Amino acid sequence: MVFSWRRFRERVTGVLHLDESPSRLAASMAVGAFIGITPFFFLHTLLAIVVALLFRLNIVATITGAWINLPWFAPFVYAFCLKLGEALLAGNLGLLSLSGLAEATAAFLQSGAREQAGNFAKMLWNTMFVASKPLFVGTTIVGIILAVVTYFVTLEAVREVRRLRHRAHRAPDPAGGERSPQERRR
Repeated sequence: MVFSWRRFRERVTGVLHLDESPSRLAASMAVGAFIGITPFFFLHTLLAIVVALLFRLNIVATITGAWINLPWFAPFVYAFCLKLGEALLAGNLGLLSLSGLAEATAAFLQSGAREQAGNFAKMLWNTMFVASKPLFVGTTIVGIILAVVTYFVTLEAVREVRRLRHRAHRAPDPAGGERSPQERRR
């Protein structure tokens, strides 16, 4: 599967046009967005399907929401969530500095592929056993915030799409009112 903005936009547009209640579509997207931020990176789609089936959410919308965290953003999202979790657990929000995050990002981008591959096992070990608690805390906080924002943005977008669709199906009446498509055919 190819991850691209274009395909993601197409999926979101498709979700906005689904024949489902706006609040249910928004809730499905929000739950998917929360799942998309969790550290279970290779299980997002499977988790989205299971959760959608368990809570009777729209599966397509939940999966689309889970794909919000596209692969090329994931390292930056997880780095921020890890820093946030560390700062919250230490009780020192001063640890969250943009310069520290920028330095870590620059170091990652400047290292070679061989160096990155050699450090993969160490990174995996540290992520699973050393950083798991701060990462879990950070992704939970960011996931909740993202889910709330996604809910309200999706809810308003679905309502706006339906308002526009409703206006497009009604033509102005020469007498000043609006006519339905059935009245226009007469």
